[in-house]
Amino acid sequence: MLTLVTGATGQVGRRFVPRLLAQRQPGEQVRVLVRDAARGERFAELGAEVAVGDMRDAETLGKALAGVDAVVNVAASFRGVPDEEAWAVNRDAAVALGHAAQALGVERFVQVSTNNVYGVGRGRPLTEEDESRPGGALWGAYPESKAEAERELLALKGLDVRIGRLPFIYGDGDPHLADSLRWAVRWAPHQRLQMAHHADVAQGLMRLLYAPGVAGRVYNIADEAPVTTVELYRLNGVEVPAGLQECTDPDPWFGIMSNQRIRRELGFRPIYPSVWTARDAGAL
Repeated sequence: MLTLVTGATGQVGRRFVPRLLAQRQPGEQVRVLVRDAARGERFAELGAEVAVGDMRDAETLGKALAGVDAVVNVAASFRGVPDEEAWAVNRDAAVALGHAAQALGVERFVQVSTNNVYGVGRGRPLTEEDESRPGGALWGAYPESKAEAERELLALKGLDVRIGRLPFIYGDGDPHLADSLRWAVRWAPHQRLQMAHHADVAQGLMRLLYAPGVAGRVYNIADEAPVTTVELYRLNGVEVPAGLQECTDPDPWFGIMSNQRIRRELGFRPIYPSVWTARDAGAL
């Protein structure tokens, strides 16, 4: 089995690929698609094949997908990029990759998505059956383009597509946890953030990749203990701002996901059920 991974040099991909390589069984190979050959060297040292090019280029896709059995599309463009770039990468390139994979007979396609596609909250943990409802503080080109990519990929005939929706990701030295304080200054003290450690993201994506009989299924990949704004400050060793008490939470269930489907169907159990578990294990 040869698996192609896109987005290998991003925050998620650079932590996912080494774990995928480390858990290979005999006969399994991994190929990564990178735009810069130099950035692929660390993956080559770990045993990956390296394809160089831009996934928005049709010729690159043909070469990268040659002989491939499965795809994990981690590539994404968000936060601080122009809307047109977000659409170009998150929808257009993802769908083009799906069409190319379909044409070349790829067996499985794992699309990495986001819990932001749900839009506004539902007054309870979000489940995979919930439709996208545009709205909320984080709605924009990123979640909208990801939602459209999901719909178009799932509509492809003859391609086994599985969707993994991720929350706020942290751990393994990812600066994301510290960066959260840039936004938390506007959050209510009790406002909650759904999270998942990189180790659990990798676990979840590998379960989607290898599980038989789950074509067309969507899975939330998340831990079991969303953290509050106050906890984010404490995790970062920063004093809680006095003015935080004046902030309100307009949507207490925004982004809070249920992980029951992936637990029941694929046997997922978070290695780090909470960020506090990860902190105590020295895995932040």
